[in-house]
Amino acid sequence: MLGTIVNVCAILVGASLGLLFKKGISEKVSSTVMQGIGLAVLLIGLSMALQSKQILAVIISLALGGLTGQLLNIEGGLDRLGKWLEDKVGGETGQVAKAFVTSSLIYCVGAMSILGAIEDGLNNNHQVLFAKAALDGISSVVFTATLGIGVVFSVFPVLVYQGSITLLAGQVKGLLSPEAVVEMTATGGLLIVGIALNMLNITHIKVGNLLPAIFFAVPIALLLSKIIPA
Repeated sequence: MLGTIVNVCAILVGASLGLLFKKGISEKVSSTVMQGIGLAVLLIGLSMALQSKQILAVIISLALGGLTGQLLNIEGGLDRLGKWLEDKVGGETGQVAKAFVTSSLIYCVGAMSILGAIEDGLNNNHQVLFAKAALDGISSVVFTATLGIGVVFSVFPVLVYQGSITLLAGQVKGLLSPEAVVEMTATGGLLIVGIALNMLNITHIKVGNLLPAIFFAVPIALLLSKIIPA
């Protein structure tokens, strides 16, 4: 839970600064800082991905996960959910509610939120959520300066959502073999690399559609560990 707690604190600090400075932060400064964090996210993803002992498990997991995610159109569904909620809030309630829903979606509906919480629960590794905390903290300064105090209340869904995933992953960990955890971590690391490439505007990878890969990694790693010893 430490990663989620740090994430929540970063949003609170950023929102407080946003209220203090209002629109005093330039777009150039914000963009440069975001690029720096993008490079850090890339490093985190690579360090996780290189833990793999069964590269074939990662490859098969990504292939099956991508096929499943594309058929389910997970990324499209997340986008539609965000637009639907934003339209509902924008048309029927005030600025505080709009700021709350908009920021909550940005902080919760994303691959980094899910992957970071799982990594936190499985391996007690907070790096991904720490990086997300830095991103959310900086963005909350900008959001609060433009949207208002409603951004502050987004910490509640972040705490419940990410915290629940972390706790669930921690409970499941005892049922997984070390091999499965390693390959699940490595697969998730490659998805983090994809997020970093998107952040750096190098390409656009539909990471949301690849999310099922981390779940395919478990049975595939267990199967391959019996067929092809690491």
